[in-house]
Amino acid sequence: MTGRVIEAAGRDVALFEAGDGAPLVYLHGFADLHGVAADPFPFHQALARDRHLYAPAHPGCAESAEYGDLSTVEDAVYHYLEVLDALEIDRFDLVGHCMGGWIAAELAVRHPRRVASLTLIGASGLFVTGAPIGDVFMMAQPERGIDYAGLRRMLFQGGDTKLARALFPDGRADLDDEMRRYQMLRFASFIGFKPPYFYNRSLVNRLHRVTCPALVIWGAEDRMVPRAHGEAYADGLKGSNGLEIIAGAGHAAHLEEPEKVAGLIGDFLS
Repeated sequence: MTGRVIEAAGRDVALFEAGDGAPLVYLHGFADLHGVAADPFPFHQALARDRHLYAPAHPGCAESAEYGDLSTVEDAVYHYLEVLDALEIDRFDLVGHCMGGWIAAELAVRHPRRVASLTLIGASGLFVTGAPIGDVFMMAQPERGIDYAGLRRMLFQGGDTKLARALFPDGRADLDDEMRRYQMLRFASFIGFKPPYFYNRSLVNRLHRVTCPALVIWGAEDRMVPRAHGEAYADGLKGSNGLEIIAGAGHAAHLEEPEKVAGLIGDFLS
């Protein structure tokens, strides 16, 4: 897997890519490549086994340049259309986690003919009555100045697991990792900072426009985006294969159970 920086509409975009085959575009979330870590995880490596994986960093995240006009999710969609144009990718499989899943869904409802398949993992984006998305902005403020246990519990099935503590340690972490987490929160604030956070009220009524095969994957213990959102996505997407629940996983199901999640996606794509 290699990293490079491309130019899209005059903006630098950090990009990891690997593998051979049909193009697969992956849009990241908080606990993820570009969102917290510089290097790909086993999940991303698994996606590249049978596809050419393209995993760009959101504007202002990792080594991607800021997008000065970014203020709505629609701006993010148009940014990614320009990234796809720069990569000369016309039709592709699309996978997104968390906020990346929200952007993926918005892109698919606007340009359904370009998306060969859609996979959403713990995706935000919907307004579901009685099931608000968690306040990651509040949880990102450490308790007593050093304790990130609340944030870890929101993003992972077990807040004290080795993986959770490695990615979101108490106290001061590596400066580059700290910067990536800050950049991701800043990006999120541009398009999602409106309580109850990370939603577009109109999206649920547009999901029927997605005519390609669709797969929805959710961690059984997701404390950031409740399961009701996964059910709403699975019900609304015309080509939905249903909702797959990952036992023993939270919001970051793709990092906690990488082979299981990647296996579901691989079976779905094949």
